[in-house]
Parts: sequence; structure tokens; C-alpha cells
Amino acid sequence: MFGIRKAMGASAPLAADPDQEAPSPGMHTLDVELRRGHNLAARDRGGTSDPYVKFKLSGKEVFRSKIINKNLNPVWDERTTLILDGLSEPLYIKVFDYDFGLQDDFMGSAYLPLDSLEQQRTVVVTLELKDSHYPDQDLGSLELSVTLGPKDSPVEEPKDCKQQQSMRLSEVHRKSQLWRGIVSIALIEGRDLIPMDPNGLSDPYVKFRLGSQKYRSKTISKTLSPQWREQFDLHLYEETAGVLEISVWDKDTGRRDDFIGRCQLDLSTLAPERTHRLELSLENVPGSLVLLVTLTASLHVSIAEMSVTPLDDPRERAHIAQHYGFLRSFSNMRDVGIVMIKVIRAEGLMAADVTGKSDPFCVVELNNDRLQTHTVYKNLNPEWNKVFTFNVKDIHAVLEVTVLDEDRDRSADFLGKVSIPLLYVRNGVQRGYVLKNKHLTGPKKGVVYLEIDVIFNTVKAALKTIVPAENKYIEEDPKVSKYLLQQNFNRVKRCIMVLINIGSYINSCFEWESAQRSILSFLVFVLVVWNFELYMLPLSLLLLLVWNYVFCLRETTDTSMEAMFDWEEEEEEEKDCERKGFLDKLYAIQDVFLSVQTALDEVASYGERIKNTANWTVPFLSWLAVTVLCVAMVLLYFLPLRYLVLAWGVNKFTKKLRNPYLIDNNELVDFLSRVPSDVQVVQYRELKVDPGQSPNKRKRTNPG
Repeated sequence: MFGIRKAMGASAPLAADPDQEAPSPGMHTLDVELRRGHNLAARDRGGTSDPYVKFKLSGKEVFRSKIINKNLNPVWDERTTLILDGLSEPLYIKVFDYDFGLQDDFMGSAYLPLDSLEQQRTVVVTLELKDSHYPDQDLGSLELSVTLGPKDSPVEEPKDCKQQQSMRLSEVHRKSQLWRGIVSIALIEGRDLIPMDPNGLSDPYVKFRLGSQKYRSKTISKTLSPQWREQFDLHLYEETAGVLEISVWDKDTGRRDDFIGRCQLDLSTLAPERTHRLELSLENVPGSLVLLVTLTASLHVSIAEMSVTPLDDPRERAHIAQHYGFLRSFSNMRDVGIVMIKVIRAEGLMAADVTGKSDPFCVVELNNDRLQTHTVYKNLNPEWNKVFTFNVKDIHAVLEVTVLDEDRDRSADFLGKVSIPLLYVRNGVQRGYVLKNKHLTGPKKGVVYLEIDVIFNTVKAALKTIVPAENKYIEEDPKVSKYLLQQNFNRVKRCIMVLINIGSYINSCFEWESAQRSILSFLVFVLVVWNFELYMLPLSLLLLLVWNYVFCLRETTDTSMEAMFDWEEEEEEEKDCERKGFLDKLYAIQDVFLSVQTALDEVASYGERIKNTANWTVPFLSWLAVTVLCVAMVLLYFLPLRYLVLAWGVNKFTKKLRNPYLIDNNELVDFLSRVPSDVQVVQYRELKVDPGQSPNKRKRTNPG
């Protein structure tokens, strides 16, 4: 048992006097007031934490407190009443640091022995928090007020009280995840920042924090007036105070980054549903930041039971379909559609605990939107029966469903994951998805059953394709990997070999290796050159798309491509990289290595995306390309080239004049960013469910 101290003042002792009557073994009520924490452990980089508290009885969670942001001495002042079947098992109390999008950090735990409490007397206790893995570490303490009493009517009321307690916990869990609004922020530029480097310049980047949500901008090198032109969204929760914290930092390789300055923005002072241009001065230092901030109310975001499914109601479904109909194609361009996910159950999960069981829960993510189910304890075939609803801001987003095992004193264990692009969804069909590993390249034990419905506006989705895609705020940092470098090099080599083979084929026509082919090529060349018009360029690409649509529709990559992505060697290398004393001394080499590795990945990805557009890997995008090429062909056929070039030049020269804060983008690059590369095609491919085969022996299948 972890230590318990009595609080100062008129609190009663914990142990009952010998003359007093021992607690009866029947039903009891325990009134608990969670007061405050003292000197809790810092788990965030800023030297603070976002603590919340869980109470558990017999391994089941019976209470969860609210989250106190950035505080090591939080004050909760929350009350709850627990129904006790007996006093033999203690109340288990755990403290966590909330991390948006990541696993919450363990901050310590304590036990409250119930059989030592005196009945019908209020006791103020201080519980010392401990970690069994680090018993000598000081993790602070919690102050509680507890009152133990007998249960008057154990036959009639316990069920209702437990039901009410369970409903309250479910409602607190649900409300803690739902957001009431969206804060859209465009970071435009910085002005007159102070120099932090010996050359009289800085490499500035900006950190944003709203409650427990965090965002970090890109780094602009060697400037005091950086131009970021970045746009991102944060969620505004009921419990969030609505103060946006902003800090500016100077990036330094190999040592701690330098702090430049900070400022705050009270979002409650801004009018909703309009864009505010703000220039915020840094506190106590020269310099300022220019932002565009827009507050909008959240629309379709909810967690519900299976009995409350709006898309199952024909009238509600018709109303939603009308809302995203063609006639509303140009209203609220950010609201592209709605997706409803029914997380039904999982079967055959991996046993993560020593008891041969798991405590699974499910996390559903769509870009930066994240909701999760409750935990089903000691079960390898859990049933959640939850319905999640998200707004769709980009139809090319990927829905990620991760199954995790809740652990008592550490981060949750990974059980499996599936990624489902929204354009791959078959509406209203309940399907079993074989869980994959973290890299989405191989199977894990277990199947999760989902039913997904997507309703979206096609025009909005098409227009959204040519604007910058939303970045995930929280992603795993890239690691140096010799294997990844070799793999990316091979991918680039394959793309280059395609161009070399095309050049060799053309050269073979010049060399008359085949007389028939050379004569035909010569005639085509003469006819095309003699009658060439610019509309023939999109026409040739259009013919290529039509050819692949007719003869190569949904052609998938062969098994040799899957064989390339063998991650076992990389996982072994990652374990070696965790050993101390190697990469710590080689920061410069690491940066170069990562740059080369990332560049090769980018080149290979764009080559594969161009190929996959022509191969109809994503029919929606290929149809969009067909539409654009048809429009381009008609324009080039009916309009002289000089008019089109003039219009393009006028648009380019006047773009900044018309909108000084426009975020630069390349429509073609944004379009290609929505097309999956060969790596993503392998990751998104479903694994077939074989009912007669053991889940841990399932192999990858090659549909088509």
C-alpha cells in the first residue's frame, strides 16, 4: 500500500478505534471529494502537466475528473458517490497527464484502504503518489475528503445508483472529447524579431497551444521577418478557457532551441463567423506576429449509442443529403460532407495482459479529429456499439481506427490498426477489417467490425482537391534508417527506369529494329507534327486515361511490390538506434541523412502518384483529371493560345494585389498529394477475412 497522510485540521483518523463497531460486510456508499493536487510530476516539455484523475474499483473505472491545463497544483473540487459491494478491496486512484492525439502519460497512483475508514465521519486524507517502476521518485500528492456510510436499501436502489453512476461517467467521457467550435488560424508572417544567432539572424518557428492541443509551424531559416503562410485548425472544447498561447522559438541544431518571445490571444473577445486580421506584439521584447483568426461553430460531431444513428432515419438521411446536394455546392466551402462510423465489435484480439486477456478500447481519427470508445475490461471479443460522426473537410482524408489495450500504470499497448480512405468506403455495409501493424504493412491478430456511411458534395470535394491538404499536428518523428534510405532509392530507381525504357522504345523506332513499328511511328510523327494543335496535348493524356480505364481499370500492384515493404529489418534497426551514445554525437550527419531520405521519398511518391492517376487507382481523382483535361482541350481548341497565356499572366501578377495574405499553393502539386503512392496503396489495401483460419496466421492477399 502506498502511504497515506492525514490532513491538518479537524479531520478524523483513518483507523477506527478498537471500541467502535467494525464496518459491516454489506452495501456501503463512499462520498469522495477530490480537492486538489500538490507538486505533481511535470510530463510536458514546458515543465507542466495537464492532470486528471481516475478512480477504479475491482479493476473498473468508476470516476474520471476534468482536465486541469498546465498546472502542477491543480484544484478540482469535484464530488462523486460510489456504491461499494464490500470493503475488502481498496479504491485505486491514478493520475494522468492528458496529451491530445497521443497516449496520456502516467503521473502516479495510490491506494485508499476502505476497511480502515470510520463510518459516517468525514476524513480528509493526503495520498502520496507513487510509481511501482520508480519507487523512490517524488510524484506529489492528492488531497481528498471521504465519507463512508451504510447503504440503507441494498435491494432496491443499488442497480439504479450504479446505472446513474455509469451514465454519469459515460457522459463525462463523451463531453471531454466533443468540441463546441473550430478555431481556424492562418499564420502569415513575423515582423522585426530579435536576432538569436551570431550572424545577426534567427531561424524562427512558432508554437501554438489551446488547452491540451499543440501545433508547431515550419522553420524559416536566417530571417527576422519570416513568411510562414500556414493554415491550421484547433478545437475549442467546453472546458477550454479559450486563451490561445503563442511562443516564438529559434531553431538550433544539436542544442536546445532559443526562446524569442511569447504572446496570448483571448478568443472570447473575437466575434464568431468572421475572419479577424490581428497583429500581436510579443511580450517584453520587440517583434510581432500577423495572424488571420476565424471562429466557427462545429456542425456534425457526436458520439452516440447504436440506437441513435441519424443516417439510419430515412428523413434525417434525406435532409443531410439535401444539405450536401448540388444546389448548395458553393455555400460554406469548408463543409464538404459528413461521415458516420459505427464501431460495433472486435474479435480474436491479442492478449496483452499476463492474465491472457486485454482491456481494449478503440480510437477513431480523421485527420486531426479524434474520438474514442469506452474500455471493455478483460475481454478479447469486445463489443462497443458506438456511433461516431465527423465533419468531412477533405474527401481524400483517411479514416484511422486503432485498437489499444488500457494499462494500469503505463501507456496503452498497441493491438492493431486499419486505415480506410473515405473514397474507398462502401456506404451502409458492415465489414470486418483485419487489424494491421503500426506500419500498416502486415496483419495483426484480430478483426474489427465497422459500418461506415459517407455523404459529401462532389463539387466541393473537387474544388478542395486543388488547395493545400491539412497536415496532422501530431506525427511520429522521422528516424534515421539505412533500410528506408535503400528502399526509397529503389523506388526512385524504378521511376527513372520507366523513363529510360520509354526512351529506349523511341530510340528503337529510330534504329528500325522493327520495320513495321518504325514505319507506323514515322507516319504518326508526320501526321501529328503537320497538324499539331495545343489541344492535342490534353487529348493525348485523355486518351491515356481512357485506355487505362478500359483495359487496366483498378489494376493493382503485384506481389513483388508488397515484398519490397518488409519492415522486419527496419524494426530491428529501430531497436538498435535506441541504444545510447551513437546518434547523440552525430546531429549534423543525422540531418543530412534525413534530408536525403525524405527527398528520395518525395521524388518516388510523386512519380508513383502520376502513374496511379493514369492507372485509375482512385477513380474519383482519375475522373476529375478527365474533367479537367476535357475543359482544357475545349478551351485550347476554341480560344487562341495568346488569350489563355495572357489570362494566366494577369492572374499570376495580380494575385498578391487582390489578396495580400493569400497562402501560396500549386494546384497540380495539391492534386497529386491526394493520389496515393505505391506505399499508401499497399497500406490501404484490405486484408481478406478467412473464417476458417486463425487470426494470427492470416497472410496478405492480393485482390484482383
